[in-house]
Amino acid sequence: MKRLNRNNTYFQNLQKKIKSILSVIRIKPFSTDTVYGRSQERYRRVVLSAGSSLIYKGVTIITSLISVPLTVNYLGAERYGLWMTITSTLAILTFADLGIGNGLLNAISKADGLNDNSISKKAISSAFFMLLVVAFFLCISFLLIYPFISWSRIFNVTSKIAISESGSAMAVMFFMFIINLPLGVIQKTQIGFQEVYKNNLWLGFGAILGLGGVVFMIFAGRGLPWLVLAIMGGPLLATILNGYFLFFRNNTELLPSWRSFNMSFGMKLAGTGCIFLFLQLFSVIGTFADNIIIAHVLGASYVAGYAITKKLFLVLQFGQFIISPLWPAFGEAMYRKDFKWAKKTLVRILILSIFIGTVTALPLLVFGKSIIAIWVGKEFVPSMALLAGFFCWSIFNNYVGSMSVFLNNDLFIKKELVIIGIAAIFSILFQTALCAQVGIEGVVWGMLLSYSIFYMVPVYKLAFGTLGALIREQ
Repeated sequence: MKRLNRNNTYFQNLQKKIKSILSVIRIKPFSTDTVYGRSQERYRRVVLSAGSSLIYKGVTIITSLISVPLTVNYLGAERYGLWMTITSTLAILTFADLGIGNGLLNAISKADGLNDNSISKKAISSAFFMLLVVAFFLCISFLLIYPFISWSRIFNVTSKIAISESGSAMAVMFFMFIINLPLGVIQKTQIGFQEVYKNNLWLGFGAILGLGGVVFMIFAGRGLPWLVLAIMGGPLLATILNGYFLFFRNNTELLPSWRSFNMSFGMKLAGTGCIFLFLQLFSVIGTFADNIIIAHVLGASYVAGYAITKKLFLVLQFGQFIISPLWPAFGEAMYRKDFKWAKKTLVRILILSIFIGTVTALPLLVFGKSIIAIWVGKEFVPSMALLAGFFCWSIFNNYVGSMSVFLNNDLFIKKELVIIGIAAIFSILFQTALCAQVGIEGVVWGMLLSYSIFYMVPVYKLAFGTLGALIREQ
């Protein structure tokens, strides 16, 4: 009888939780006049953002499946490789905004928490014109060095057509990036106001436009520079349309203007941006230097097996879709002093993201060898130690993501930078030492060891210790 009562209680609680989750899946916003309404509205936006992220991810996968065979067959191996090499430079150029975009995101979430649109207006205008200046200097610098660089040597191409296209394709990619740099305020503004779902839908539309452009250029018989223009032009056009609806139709009071530019406010954005810049650098150093370490310690031939295994686990990082939209939500909640909501949500997202990371990575731990053997060949089948390492890494990655979106606001970011910096430095040391001792398996385990010691416990104490103190003071 007691067991029956316990089961009934369990199912009743489960039913309540399901109803609670379903209640926030709606288009109409909740009233934000009450604490409960603000809580529900944050969850509603997170759910919409996660759903739109899945849609966008699906669109990009489909467009890639269509575009890759088309472009490979059209361009050939060398010209397609040239395209991919040029595209990879975008990863480096993402640092070009000097972290100003993330500084803007934090400023908007703060303004949203304080219900002060004048701060948002000032932040958007200051960020836009500062990024415009950055884009101008990058443009001038590129124009000055472009004639003196042998792009064919840099990209190591040998065919006549690839040599002739290398410089012009790089120029098209660079200038499309430069145009998009100040327009980055559109994306950051929407993220800051917890409207990630709108940005994701526009990005999906841009990916479809890009695919259509590539198909058109192929049928028109155009060269690589035109394909680069098409694939980058689609998302750029979608961003411009997104900006039109954001600033000219729905939020005209937020339209960037020189009158609202404020140098001292801009310098604050730049200061916060520098911290984010170093956060990004330390994150790259601590978690993405693994291939370089393997190549240096063991040789480049050992990188492929490790990289393929990592890519397999990266594909199933679905927890990030739920985690990312919470960054501005946490910022807004902290400035509204909704500390209990922040603590409750942080606990929930840690449990949920770790659960998702475990469930999605477990099949790869069990069947990873067979999957990789079928996918790329038996010569790349990893050891069980490497699979186990990436299984733990998948869980750890969700923990890091959950803690980061909470700590990325102005209250914690400086302390977070110190913690990540120390963890990243020791990560390089541990990865290198264990790689030399036990092989490629030592790299992922070295990273996990470093972040377990120098990151996991310190950020947990920082987050929950501070929240506990703030709640007690209320």
